Amino acid sequence: METPNRLIHESSPYLLQHAHNPVEWYPWGPEAFERARRENKPVLLSIGYSACHWCHVMERESFEDRQTAEMMNRLFVNIKVDREERPDVDSIYMNYVQMTTGSGGWPLTVFLTPEQVPFFGGTYFPPEPAHGRPSFRQLLEAVAEAFRTRKGEIDEHSRSIEEHLRRGDALPTAEVPLEITLLDGAFQALARQFDQTHGGFGGAPKFPPSMVLGFLLRHWQRVGSGKSLEMIETTLEAMARGGIYDHVGGGFHRYSVDERWLVPHFEKMLYDNALLARLYIEAFQATGKPAYARTARETLQFVSRELSDPAGGFYSALDADSEGYEGKYYVWTRDEIDRVLGADDARLFSDYFDVTATGNFEGANIVHPRLDLTAFARSAGKTVEEITAVLDEGRARLLAARQSRVRPGLDDKVLCAWNGLMLSAFAQAGFVLNDSTLLDRARANARFLLSEMKEGDRLRRVWKNGIARLNAYLEDYAFVIDGLVTLFEATGESQWLGAADELMKTQLNLFDDPESGLFYFTSSDHENLLLRQKEYTDNAIPSGNSLSCLNLLRLGELTGNADYRRRASAMLEAVAAVLGQYPTAMGYWLQALDFYLGPVDEIALTGPAPGREELLEVIRSRYIPRKVLAWSAAGEETTTDITLLRDRPAIQGRATAYVCRNFTCQQPVTSAQALEEQLRISRISGT
Repeated sequence: METPNRLIHESSPYLLQHAHNPVEWYPWGPEAFERARRENKPVLLSIGYSACHWCHVMERESFEDRQTAEMMNRLFVNIKVDREERPDVDSIYMNYVQMTTGSGGWPLTVFLTPEQVPFFGGTYFPPEPAHGRPSFRQLLEAVAEAFRTRKGEIDEHSRSIEEHLRRGDALPTAEVPLEITLLDGAFQALARQFDQTHGGFGGAPKFPPSMVLGFLLRHWQRVGSGKSLEMIETTLEAMARGGIYDHVGGGFHRYSVDERWLVPHFEKMLYDNALLARLYIEAFQATGKPAYARTARETLQFVSRELSDPAGGFYSALDADSEGYEGKYYVWTRDEIDRVLGADDARLFSDYFDVTATGNFEGANIVHPRLDLTAFARSAGKTVEEITAVLDEGRARLLAARQSRVRPGLDDKVLCAWNGLMLSAFAQAGFVLNDSTLLDRARANARFLLSEMKEGDRLRRVWKNGIARLNAYLEDYAFVIDGLVTLFEATGESQWLGAADELMKTQLNLFDDPESGLFYFTSSDHENLLLRQKEYTDNAIPSGNSLSCLNLLRLGELTGNADYRRRASAMLEAVAAVLGQYPTAMGYWLQALDFYLGPVDEIALTGPAPGREELLEVIRSRYIPRKVLAWSAAGEETTTDITLLRDRPAIQGRATAYVCRNFTCQQPVTSAQALEEQLRISRISGT
């Protein structure tokens, strides 16, 4: 094995994967750039993440190759970055590559001056010339020669490159009123892009559009649009039937390489499963369909089983590859199914889950249902219950058998932001399903985030092996605040709301940009990079700004802080001009605008625990996206620091519900039937 390079001292699993490359890698930091300036060498910056398939390919082909490594070491100062630990660095140079080439992705390969200014970049480069791309070694020689012979020209263009990157961060300045017409326009734009046959938007590859579907669900609830509901359910059902969903172990893979959601890119990311579990729970609330609740529950069971740290955090990802092959851990041959299940059960299981001798994926099978369960039961001459019992038993036995295989690599770093998303998912599912196990897992994660990943009033970005490090980014604060508010509403425990409010005050202090109305991605005391960016579009996860806007609105309602709502209004005004233009990238902004336009149901429950459960069940069973909920858990019957609970006495000593909308409160009620009627009227008057 090679003598380890400097990455051996890092905690990132991705960087550690490269610690024994013959490349003299540096982590991002001043040491590398000081050497580049001293030796007048360009910097080769390589960015990826541990579950990235093509990152592994480029490592095997180039970074483990001695001849290539020798050239890299001689001509460049080489820096390796984990994009999940350092999204600030990744964002700057990804924007550059997208700006100059029209596309981007990982591995990201960028060449910089010693002053951190990019002058050439791309993504994956093969070891030999192919598909119009030079070989990686040819590229290294050409870039080094250009830096040596055209350094003056490169320096001259550095200022314009920085200026272009700064302009790319700017938003249109047109004033657009914050009206329902913006929501309607976004819906119409999404409807034009919708895949009527398979669900989702556009063609292959297809990524789960969780944030956009969340907006469409709110649009359906607001206006009763059958088209919105059709778009939602077509997509949710297609994803849950497809191979992008792991029908043996639960949870979603990253994306589908085809338009039918059949063949996934097999990595499993924490954030996808958080966003999708929450979406399926909301769909269950809206439609009452048990299949959606089952998908959410199985997804969270997968996370609990395979992505949970004993200390309370959630790990980041499972790799796509095992034993050098993508998806090998997840696919099955017909012979394997027969051996595990036995002939009779295997025949029924295989007929339902499209398992054949020839396979549906490279000679093997991606397990996915080919028929509706009711139709299949009818064709098999059995009841749905009989079929379900056989299928569930088969899935359990296959999962047990799969555990003996070589597992995909686990990225066991704990990222603050992604944990905030999963905290929200567990809290909301626990509340809606009235599941104490899910709520306990959410509480454990919240305690972990507020103890292990918080120092003083500051969050940290990453935790591993008991050590938290790196400044947190805007998304870390935004996602954790969202999770804590959701946990408060789910449990009635005021400590979570208090913690969320304190973190929001810290966020406003560290990330505020009063001129734009938005927040910077990095804190005011972060290290100096090429530029300090603001991100406003949603990508694989919500932007820190879009979720911050929704956080400010929810906290404003719960705490009575009018400044929060004013700040959220300024944020929406800043992005209003682009909401209708790019709705697929503005899903959470659209959800925030929907909440802002209201009307918002302010629901407060007071009084003793007996009788409160039937009131909570009314709220659990209804999809009310524009609401805030405040109640007191057992032992917290007098909670004067929560605005919604002040001056709300229990009626005749009974559990009591107060519902207010548009600065008007309805009569307090003490029965489930009366609360149902108030919320029903609330729904009708809000359409």
